Amino acid sequence: MLRLTWVQPEDLLGHELHQAALDGREPSRIAERWRAAGGSEAPLRAGASTGPASRYLRTLAEDLLDELADLPSRLKDDEPTDLEKIRSLCPDWPSDAGTSTAPPAPTRLEAAWLGRAVGCLLGKPVEKLPLEGIRQLAGSTGNWPLTTYFTARGVPADLLAAHPWNRRSAPTSLAENIDGMPEDDDLNYPLLNLLLLQRHGRTFTTTDVARLWLDELPPGRTFTAERIAHRNLLLGIEPPHTARHRNPFREWIGALIRADVHGWTNPGAPAAAAEQAHRDATLTHTANGVYAAMFTAAVIARAATATGPHDIHACLRTGLTVIPPRSRLAQAIRHAIHLADTRDDFDTVVDELHATHASTHHWVHAIPNTALIAAALTHAEGDFTGSVCRAVSGGWDTDSNGATAGSIAALLAGTPAALPDRWTAPLKNRLATSVADFDGTGFDALARLTHELACPLSPLEPLEATRP
Repeated sequence: MLRLTWVQPEDLLGHELHQAALDGREPSRIAERWRAAGGSEAPLRAGASTGPASRYLRTLAEDLLDELADLPSRLKDDEPTDLEKIRSLCPDWPSDAGTSTAPPAPTRLEAAWLGRAVGCLLGKPVEKLPLEGIRQLAGSTGNWPLTTYFTARGVPADLLAAHPWNRRSAPTSLAENIDGMPEDDDLNYPLLNLLLLQRHGRTFTTTDVARLWLDELPPGRTFTAERIAHRNLLLGIEPPHTARHRNPFREWIGALIRADVHGWTNPGAPAAAAEQAHRDATLTHTANGVYAAMFTAAVIARAATATGPHDIHACLRTGLTVIPPRSRLAQAIRHAIHLADTRDDFDTVVDELHATHASTHHWVHAIPNTALIAAALTHAEGDFTGSVCRAVSGGWDTDSNGATAGSIAALLAGTPAALPDRWTAPLKNRLATSVADFDGTGFDALARLTHELACPLSPLEPLEATRP
């Protein structure tokens, strides 16, 4: 039986009950009705429950999802999604006036693409695993603290039985199996955003993003909020309502992993980068899910003009200027940076972050994952290996966190030559994807295209760039 993940109402309802409690609504009465009818909790780590629900439960779940959406939130004034309201809450919103920064050199952008791929690849085998499982698997091969890719060689059989590698990633992402960069949504979305800027320029709309996805993004390659938005578009629902309609994943990590290109193509212009990220993110996300993308885009825009890894602290401060300071995400990032600044042992930082967030947030939620990324970059002082290894070693959405930390730290490093060969050589300058005709493209070619898109142009004109 086909159990389609991330869209079945009876599976969404449990997630929405959790999300409602997080974003300031009171769902307890609706939760009681659901449980009294025999409804189950959300699947713990998978996207679908193991068996089908009755027609009655499915219909009830749909009705309750709509009722939950209508509940008032006590956080709405501190956590708006509208861009003008976000700006009004940010007293230090950056000014890009007069910004004429030259785009990063193609080699610097190549480093950023490589860094994103390396971090993603490092995290892929242990995605979905609990923190203790990650530590034990790495430690069993002498790779803890992490310094290189995971391997199955030398791992005891009983440990692998208790904590099996990610089923889809192990054949392509363990050290002994790597042969180029395998497909991953953390790389697919940056490719899509290259196409977005090619076709529509920097003044693209959220509707342009939607049309591009319908044309170029296979729905089977989407997850969580992106799959819900895809479904909503096919139902005839218009953006930005696509982000809200029966979408309990609207504050998860999906918009964050789409933010890199917005930062790379707005060097030294964090406000412009954040605004682009907002138009992209609001197809699928609201509030803190959108802020995570804006924060990341602004950090990357600042990193694109930085002079070295030591500038990471200024980059993170810049990211905080574009998100509401009383939002849950801003508070979580500030807390994570403080922990990283005051604890020598990063495992202690991770333990405190998990104690703070793990019991209340899903492992794919944007708030704990963004906080972990900020902590990893801070504790490693922007060093590439230190940043990606810390980000992945912290658990949760390991491949996405590694990808974003790797992109930022590699951009700060400035050149592919600054990235250790043990990380980049297995990639063989080759990326697999189902997006458009990018399959097999080299990271150097992607960097050249990104450089063209970052060149100063009239904001009203799309760039006629040639795909690699």
